[in-house]
Amino acid sequence: MNYKKVMVAGSGVLGSQIAFQTAFFGYNVNVYDISDDAIQSAKERLTKLKAVYADYFNSEEKAEAAYGRLSFSIDLAESVSNVDLVIEAVPEVVQIKQDFYNKLAAVAPEKTVFVSNSSTMLPSQFAEFTGRPEKFLALHFANTIYKNNTAEIMGHAGTDPKYTEEVTEFARTIGMIPFVVKKEQPGYILNSLLVPFLNAGLSLWANDIAEPQTIDKNWMISTGAPHGPFAILDIIGMETPYNLNLAKSELDPNYKLIAEKLKKEMIDQGKMGQATGEGFYTYPNPAFLEADFLKQN
Repeated sequence: MNYKKVMVAGSGVLGSQIAFQTAFFGYNVNVYDISDDAIQSAKERLTKLKAVYADYFNSEEKAEAAYGRLSFSIDLAESVSNVDLVIEAVPEVVQIKQDFYNKLAAVAPEKTVFVSNSSTMLPSQFAEFTGRPEKFLALHFANTIYKNNTAEIMGHAGTDPKYTEEVTEFARTIGMIPFVVKKEQPGYILNSLLVPFLNAGLSLWANDIAEPQTIDKNWMISTGAPHGPFAILDIIGMETPYNLNLAKSELDPNYKLIAEKLKKEMIDQGKMGQATGEGFYTYPNPAFLEADFLKQN
């Protein structure tokens, strides 16, 4: 593996974390997004991450150096020029991803390997749009990646095993613990377990069975878990759960109900989760961290 320069496409919550993590471990990283407003938001997000990394790794110097290795652009051709690896972290919408790969394939150097951070979609859904199916696979990160440092690597039937090995080694070089998934599985390992759990909580809420804090409290007391589903959703943010439920809304009316409630009561109200200061809880002091949260109502 001889990767030196990386592009991260999409600068949302997880895209920004991937970019900073990669820069923190010594790589030059181009951050690409579609508008000046998106780039400005990315800079604000990454400035906050600089402080987080300085504290977590006890090194302001390394965090400052990492930020200095980041560059920003809304020009796709400029961003991908001379890049060895592209990490795609654009929204979880099939058409958006297909369009992105079509445009990327037209301007990326032949040497460049493409990986998708898609949470639930399969590499085979997009391989034909990449122009290099043998150099395309999935590399999925968990949220708060500096702490929850798993990297799931998943190829499709046409992925050259050489690139699976290279991407696995790359993941190790940025402080990740890699897990190679043997064959395509929607949701890999992590989200195959997590998404049904979160949707079970969302379903209880959307169907007016119980309030989010009641659901979280029950789960935390019953299992000893540090977070309930709604605290986890606040970490993830509302956009991805909304998109996933919307995509499946024609399959089951319950998915539609969840998507509509998320949009009306959370997204339209600006309650996007921890990143915006309010989701199902308010931050920086959410109720689930209070000493008496798990005590009797």
